[in-house]
Amino acid sequence: MSAEHAHIPVLKRELAENKLDRREFLRLATLLGLSAPAAYGLLGGSDPVRAAQVALPRGGHLRIGMAVQDVETPHSYQWWEHNITRNVCEYLTKTGSDNITRPCLLQDWSASDDLRIWTLRLRRGVKWRSGRDLTADDVIWNLRHLLDEDTGSSVLGLMRGYMLSVYEEGGRQRTRIWDANAIERVDSHTLRLNCKIPQLAVPEHLFHYPCHILDPEEGGRFGPRSNGTGAFDLVEHEVGKRSLLAARTDYWGDGPHLETMEFVDLGDDPAAAVKALAAGRVHGLHFVDSVQMDALKFQPRLRHYSTPTADTAVARGKVTRPPFDDPRVRKAMRLAIDTETTQRVILGEHGLPAEHHHVSPVHADYARLEPFGRNVAAAKALLAQAGHSNGIDLGVIDCKAAPSWEFNAVQAMVEQWRDAGIRCKVNLMPASEYWRVWDKTPFGFTEWAHRPLGVMALGLAYRSGGPWNESEYANPEFDRLLDRAEGILDADERRVVLRQIERLMQGDGPIVQPLWRSVATVMDEKVKGFQMHPTRYIFGNELALES
Repeated sequence: MSAEHAHIPVLKRELAENKLDRREFLRLATLLGLSAPAAYGLLGGSDPVRAAQVALPRGGHLRIGMAVQDVETPHSYQWWEHNITRNVCEYLTKTGSDNITRPCLLQDWSASDDLRIWTLRLRRGVKWRSGRDLTADDVIWNLRHLLDEDTGSSVLGLMRGYMLSVYEEGGRQRTRIWDANAIERVDSHTLRLNCKIPQLAVPEHLFHYPCHILDPEEGGRFGPRSNGTGAFDLVEHEVGKRSLLAARTDYWGDGPHLETMEFVDLGDDPAAAVKALAAGRVHGLHFVDSVQMDALKFQPRLRHYSTPTADTAVARGKVTRPPFDDPRVRKAMRLAIDTETTQRVILGEHGLPAEHHHVSPVHADYARLEPFGRNVAAAKALLAQAGHSNGIDLGVIDCKAAPSWEFNAVQAMVEQWRDAGIRCKVNLMPASEYWRVWDKTPFGFTEWAHRPLGVMALGLAYRSGGPWNESEYANPEFDRLLDRAEGILDADERRVVLRQIERLMQGDGPIVQPLWRSVATVMDEKVKGFQMHPTRYIFGNELALES
C-alpha cells in the first residue's frame, strides 16, 4: 500500500475540529484510498460491512421478482440488466449500502496529491472461471472499450471531463481518450489512469453499473456460460421471463452461500408481484412501489426494507426543439409546480421535495439554496415574455405505467401546469416500451437511480454530448463548473461550486423535478444477508436462504 494521501491529515484535523461531518469524512477519506475499516475506526466505530459478515446457511434456490431484460452488451447497459451480470462479471470497486466505496477486484488504489494520477492495484489470485488469472491487461481492454464512443456507454458522460478529448470528424463532434498514455500498464496487476484534469470520484465511477470487467476474448458480449470472475455463472436467460444463475465452487471472495439464484419477470402489474409473493413463487422483489407496500404491509413472513436515496424522476423536453429550446418556458414549467405538495401527496413519508437541480440532500456535496417555491404569476409572466401570453401547448408527455408513483406524479404536474396556462396530455406506456425510447422522446418523465455524489448524476444526465443526456442540454458554463467541482477536495469549496450549478439549473436547466424518493422492498424472512442498497443492486454472494 502506498503512503497516505496528503489531504487525509487535513480531513482528520477538520473532523476533530467539527469542521467536517462524519459522512463527508468517510466518503472523502475512502475515495482517497484510506480503507473503510480504518476510516470507521477513526470515528470510533467498525466497518458495517465486516460486522455483517456472519455465518450464513448453505444451499437453497433463491427466486427474486425483477424485470429480465436483454443482457448481451453490458458496457452499454441502461437499466437493471446489471443485477444479473454483476453476479458473473464483477467491478473494480463496490459502493456499499452506506455509500462508501471499497475495493472489489482491486486490492487498493491511491491518488496523486493533485488528483490527476490514479494508481489501481488488482487483487492477486482472482481467476476467471476459465482458470486464467485476472490481469491489468484485461482491465485496460475493458476501460478502453467503455471509453470507445462506438460502444455507446454512459461512462462517456461520467469520464468525459478527465479521460476524453473532443474532436471534429465529418462535420460532427466526436470523443477519444485524451492521451495515448491516459491508461497506463505498470505491471501485470497494476495500472494507472493519467487524467486530463483532477477528478475526485474515480473509484465511484468504476462502480457505475455498465463498468463490468468482461473477458476481452468475448469482445464485450455477455450471455449464458460467459466467462467471469464472480460468484455465479449465468446458466439460462430468457428475456421477459427468467434468468438462472448457478453458484461457483471456486469463487475467490466470500460466498456464495446459495446453490442457485433466479430472477423472475413478473411484468408491470403491481398486483401480479403481490400475488407471486403470496403464492411463494418468489422469495422477494427487486423493489416495491407505494401501492404494493400497502398491500404487503400485513402479510406474514415478510421483512420490509427501505432507505432514503437520491432516486428521482424528471420531466424534460429536448432543448434542441421548440418550445423547450426557450429557457423562459422551461423555468415557467418549474415555477408552476409545488414540489412540497406533490411529494407529500404522491409519496408521503417515503420521500422529499426536490428543487429542480438534481442534487439531493442525501448527497455529501449538496448545497442548500433559498426555497424555490411555486409562483404561478411569475410563470405566466415568463410565458408572456416568450410570446405565449395565452398559454402554451406542450403536446404529449411520455410516462411509464409502472411504478405507479411516476404516473401519479405526472398527473399532479399536469394539473398544476394547467393553472399557469401550460397544457399537455399524458401518454402512458409499458415500462419495457418506454425504455426503448426514453432518450429519443421529445418530452418524457424519466426515472433516475441514486448516485453516491451529486456530480455523478449531473455528469451522466446533463454534460454536453453525453450518451444519457436525454434532454440534449448543452451549456458550456455548466460543463465548466462541473469539471471544476469534480476535482475539488475541500468540501466547503466544492459546495460553493455546486451552489452555482444548482442555481444555473434552476434558471436555465432542462428539467422539472418534483421529488426524491426512498426505495423499498420486501423479502421472505428466510432470506438472510440482504441489505437494501440505495441503487437497488443485488449481490448474490452475500445472500443465503434458510431451509
